[in-house]
Amino acid sequence: MTWWRGVKCRAAAWQAARVQWKADHERFRTAQRAARKTGCAAAVDHPGPPPTGFTLLPWLLLGMGSFSNLLQGRTPTPWIGGLGLLAFNSLYIYVTFRSFDRHKREATSTRVALGLMGLLTTGLALGYGGNWLLFFPLLGLATGATLRGPWLGRTGLLLAVYAGGVAAVRDGWSGATNIAYATFLSSMVTAAILGLSEAVRELRAAREELARRAVEKERLRFSRDLHDLLGHTLSVIVVKSEAARRLAPRNLDAALAQIGDIESVGRQALTEIREAVTGYREGSLATELARARSALSAASVQPLVRQSGTPLAPQTEALLGWVVREAVTNVVRHSDATRCEITVESATEQARLTVADNGTGRAVAHLVEGIGGTGLKGLTERLAAAGGSLRAGPSPRGGFTVTAELPVEPAELAGVGAVTAPRAD
Repeated sequence: MTWWRGVKCRAAAWQAARVQWKADHERFRTAQRAARKTGCAAAVDHPGPPPTGFTLLPWLLLGMGSFSNLLQGRTPTPWIGGLGLLAFNSLYIYVTFRSFDRHKREATSTRVALGLMGLLTTGLALGYGGNWLLFFPLLGLATGATLRGPWLGRTGLLLAVYAGGVAAVRDGWSGATNIAYATFLSSMVTAAILGLSEAVRELRAAREELARRAVEKERLRFSRDLHDLLGHTLSVIVVKSEAARRLAPRNLDAALAQIGDIESVGRQALTEIREAVTGYREGSLATELARARSALSAASVQPLVRQSGTPLAPQTEALLGWVVREAVTNVVRHSDATRCEITVESATEQARLTVADNGTGRAVAHLVEGIGGTGLKGLTERLAAAGGSLRAGPSPRGGFTVTAELPVEPAELAGVGAVTAPRAD
């Protein structure tokens, strides 16, 4: 039966929420005991009341007086009182359990059930009085659990005045004040406690989500950084290995020189990986330009490097070094070029880096329309964060051109090392 499956699913969800709350509460108590031993503040927040309607069920004991009157036969027409008591308890359970879900709490069916509770409470109070008036504080509790918003104060006050008026009409003013006060207090306190508890749970969930995203972001940054290092280094090793294989039959000394370069590149790669793991790796434009010359020469691409202007800040050099690394890797792997020009110009306020080749101009451009491969796309975001820009695309004279412009003092110097590193295409 569909309705029975729905009931079982809701019961399972309530049970799971309660189990989770118990685990959080036990973790809080453990943290408190540890804090008392060390004299420090507890590192875990109090989980608050359980996020289920079971929290509000014990308050139904307020109706035990009415139930006792029914059992002792002191209630006129007891069958009406029994049906009324059953209906009130059913509506109370329905409303309070739905009040812990924001969408269900604001649903029309919940508001209708709350209105029926009000009518039923009024009828039982006027009909029987005495202990039956205690259903008004229960109605206030259900109202506070359901109505959590700007209208809560007015609604709670009106409900308290109404409850006091009904009590005065039925039993006089002697107990009307107590009923009004209890109704107002139950609605306000319930709304405050449940509202704060819900806010704490939402804040805790948001904090956990932020922590999870921070870990994922750092993991992604590190993996891309490492991928870029290995991609560039392995490309250089492959190119130099091919050059050594071609040179070995006819020029052993040149082949040995290439093998020596491979060893040097491998050792440098190990150093960079260690520095990346420990978080101390900083880019150097001069180092990247030297590696670019070596990689291009080994790939039979004539390098032409020009550098002029004022000295650059280390962070600016680091960013431009990434551009050189990415652009030269693309030239070696994709361009089929025979010549590559690298130009670095720095003025008082701006630095410009241009990497241009005479290749096909299509191998990288087709990867991501308008900007090139994933590495160039990442570099674009990275330079934009520092107040610069990156343009990449086929040159009108043929080949492919990458142009990076940066302020001499980037806008976010501290974020250079933390921005996601580009990947070699």
